[in-house]
Amino acid sequence: MSIDTRRIPRLLHPAWAIAAVTFLTMIGSAGFRAAPGVFMDPLHQEFGWSMGLMGSAVSLNLVLFGLTAPFSAALMERFGIRPVCMVALVLVAAGAILPVWMTSPWQLIVCWGLLIGLGTGSMSMSLVATVTGRWFHAKRGLISGVLTAANATGQLIFLPVLAAISHAAGWRWATSVVGLAAFAVVPLVLVFMRNRPEDLGTVAYGAPEGYRSPKSTGGARMALETLKIASRSRAFWFLAGTFAICGATTNGLVSTHFIPAAMDHGMHETTAASLLALVGIFDIVGTIGSGWLTDRVDPRILLVFYYGLRGVALSLLPSLFSGTMRPNMLAFVLFYGLDWVATVPPTMALARQHFGDRAPVVFGWIFACHQLGAALAAWGAGWIRDDTGTYASAFYIAAVLCLVAAAVCLTIRRINGPATSEAAPTPLAVSEPT
Repeated sequence: MSIDTRRIPRLLHPAWAIAAVTFLTMIGSAGFRAAPGVFMDPLHQEFGWSMGLMGSAVSLNLVLFGLTAPFSAALMERFGIRPVCMVALVLVAAGAILPVWMTSPWQLIVCWGLLIGLGTGSMSMSLVATVTGRWFHAKRGLISGVLTAANATGQLIFLPVLAAISHAAGWRWATSVVGLAAFAVVPLVLVFMRNRPEDLGTVAYGAPEGYRSPKSTGGARMALETLKIASRSRAFWFLAGTFAICGATTNGLVSTHFIPAAMDHGMHETTAASLLALVGIFDIVGTIGSGWLTDRVDPRILLVFYYGLRGVALSLLPSLFSGTMRPNMLAFVLFYGLDWVATVPPTMALARQHFGDRAPVVFGWIFACHQLGAALAAWGAGWIRDDTGTYASAFYIAAVLCLVAAAVCLTIRRINGPATSEAAPTPLAVSEPT
């Protein structure tokens, strides 16, 4: 079933409707990414499973999330955005609801790791790159910032709710809410999502008449060929390496382990979840603002600024934990929220500058490295906590890595032209061969 939007008066360009549905889809997939931090302590109390074991399940989730991303971009090229998103949402819903009946660790790994990893990976930043690349010729930086902020919005919506439900009725009811939320987005994707502007007889937003959105085919082969070509560029490895550090210091460490770390210092679970949700509030502002800045400022400079300040903030975090919510922790939450995924719009812009129309698939591989970094941090931080009884060393290591990322960003060669690379050549341009 679908609505013929060509018969609806065009008060707004249809690209904005596609962006709105994509935003809701990202929220639906973001729900579970906020959940492990809430569920880890209840599962530890009920089953006796260690933080390292549960961190391993989250780690597998993040690995599959990342490795699925470049292939999902290729599958969207081959089969279309709508079917890929629908299948992905169903996988997320199943992976969230089935744990209600689990009794063994392998079931946790299958649900949290396999099902949800594949589902969320299919709706990762590759979806953002694909939608902005096809539907927007102007304001790409702003739109990528808005859509990226959907991850934070999902965290904002789900974290306090999940913590409250888990505390009042148990973690099984809470995880069921995540699954039902993912299912609820499926009809919206079915009815409203379209693959390309040409499907509605129009052009991308801001594009001249006669412009056609980039098109390529080949599925998995295209993803692998793109990786082979992009891997010959220093820019690819610099972006992939710094984005791996981004993932390690956000999804892997803070998103997964902030709540258990706060509870180690006597903070109530709901209070800790609310603080992490506040990170989501400020991230919406920070990411949209970063998208706006990316259209106007050298994205390399933005990345140096973001990673450098993130490193300073993480070095201070272990000293800020306490049993109550103090002003200095609120200051950390405000700053870290503004910086959370502000790295995405400038990283995506640099990918477009260096790799042209294949940037969505290239960015899929860059995002895969983001999730590999997150997976290593999710596992490593859990192991450090089990071994030392504290998360402090994990936060200090992450701080140093952020400073390294800031230094690396200074070495990325600038390509002349607008940051959004709206005039990028059709072929895959490979810069800086090694």
